[in-house]
Amino acid sequence: MKLLSVVLLLLPLSLCLAVVVDDFTESCPGFFANPYHVVSPPTGFTGTQYKRICQTLNNKAEFATLYDTTYRIPVYSAYRFTGLMKCNRLDKWHTEPELEVGMQDQNQKTCLVNQAENGDYKYSGYDRGHLAPVFLATSQNCADATFTLTNAAPQAAMFNRNTWMRTEKSMNDTLTKSCLNVGLSAFVVTGVVPGTGTLKNEGRVRIPSHFWMAFCCLDNNNISKHSGAYIGENINNAKVDNLDRQVLENRLNSLYGRTVTLFGGRC
Repeated sequence: MKLLSVVLLLLPLSLCLAVVVDDFTESCPGFFANPYHVVSPPTGFTGTQYKRICQTLNNKAEFATLYDTTYRIPVYSAYRFTGLMKCNRLDKWHTEPELEVGMQDQNQKTCLVNQAENGDYKYSGYDRGHLAPVFLATSQNCADATFTLTNAAPQAAMFNRNTWMRTEKSMNDTLTKSCLNVGLSAFVVTGVVPGTGTLKNEGRVRIPSHFWMAFCCLDNNNISKHSGAYIGENINNAKVDNLDRQVLENRLNSLYGRTVTLFGGRC
């Protein structure tokens, strides 16, 4: 408890809280598509290094993240999209005390063991790339909640600021016109594929080889009516492929070297 108190004092002051849970389907199911009434987080990720987080701010859960404490990057973040609100950017990144108890070095500086910190990104040449994007946040509280490093992975600067941003805007247009405007509910999951390199070659934070997104739109009977997906290599000026959910799954199976299922395979 003493160590935890030190962490709470030394980490940036924030009302952000990573609520680590055992089961997304019980603790924050509303961020995952439920085709045919089955709440369906992505599958294929097992092991004690993966932590399920209900991302919470001001006592309100805003989205969900599966976080890899070995690579210190998220696997994916999932959220429900209810319309673009044009929120302000906080641009103040935070870490999450509940994810771990910090350890102190010989200079009494708090070191985070299981997650990235701002210093990992400094002078690295990579942006802190949102998975649940601030651009698509559906409230100011949600926009602020996205600025946790458990929701960020190293993203090539021009890929983040150009190609991927345009992809998020394109998906917003699709979700608005083809889902929300025709009475459908829209769910999104964004993830990364770990690459082989690390920030600053120090081995703490793994650099993703790819970023990907998928969406599923359901009618009032929870039947899928529209879906889509995107994937791009995490390098400057890379293009992003727009493809079907099943095609993305096939790509991810190859990239991850395991079977990955999105939306229970029902979208």
